[in-house]
Amino acid sequence: MSIPRILEVRTSILKRNDAVARDLRRDFTRHGVLVVNMVSSPGTGKTAFLLETLLLLRRRGATVAAVVGDLETDNDARRLAASGAPVRQINTHGLCHLEADMIRTHVADWDLAGLDYLFIENVGNLVCPTSWDLGESLRLALLSVTEGEDKPLKYPALFNTADVAALTKLDLAAACGFDAPLARANIAAVRPGMPLVETSARTGAGLDAWLDLLTARRHRLLTPARE
Repeated sequence: MSIPRILEVRTSILKRNDAVARDLRRDFTRHGVLVVNMVSSPGTGKTAFLLETLLLLRRRGATVAAVVGDLETDNDARRLAASGAPVRQINTHGLCHLEADMIRTHVADWDLAGLDYLFIENVGNLVCPTSWDLGESLRLALLSVTEGEDKPLKYPALFNTADVAALTKLDLAAACGFDAPLARANIAAVRPGMPLVETSARTGAGLDAWLDLLTARRHRLLTPARE
C-alpha cells in the first residue's frame, strides 16, 4: 500500500518543481540569459571545464555567473570564483540533485538583465538530476575518458534528457585506452543527432567549439521564432 502513496508524493513534488522551473525559464528568457545545467558523475571534471568556460567567455566580453551544487563544502565555488564571475554555492546536505526552488532562491537578488550566461553545476550524479527541470535553456551531459565508453548505455536517461554532450579530459584518453569512436557511437545510439564536443580543460582542446555552440544557442534564444 505504501508504493502508490510514494508515487503520488513524488508526482506532486515534481509538478511543483516544474511549475517553478517554468517561471524561471520565462524570466531567464525574457532577460536574454542562456542557462546551462551541467550534469555528470563525480570526478568528470565539471568544475575545471566550467572554470575555463567562464574565463573564456569573459575574455569574449560576455557577462557570466554560476551556481554550484554539492552535498557539502564550498570548495568548487571558491575555485570558480577565481574566474572573476559571481558564484553562489548550494549545499544540499545529502540530497543528490538540485531543485528549481533552490535556483530561484540563490539567484533572486541577481540582476538577470546584466547576465548573458548562467551556469548551474549540478550535484555529481548520473540518475537523480535527470528528473529535475531547473529552468535551463540547455542541459549538458559530461562524460570523461576516465569513466569508459559505455556510460551512455548504462545511464541512458541522462543522455536522453540532455541537449548537448561533452567528452572531457581528452588529454588522458591515450593513457586510459579510451575508445573515442565507440563512445561517440554509444552516445549516438542513445540520442541520435545530439551535438557532441570533445574537450580538455587542461590543454584547451575543443573549448572554442564549445563556446561557439553556446554563442549560437544564445543567439537563437534572442532571436524570435518566425511564425
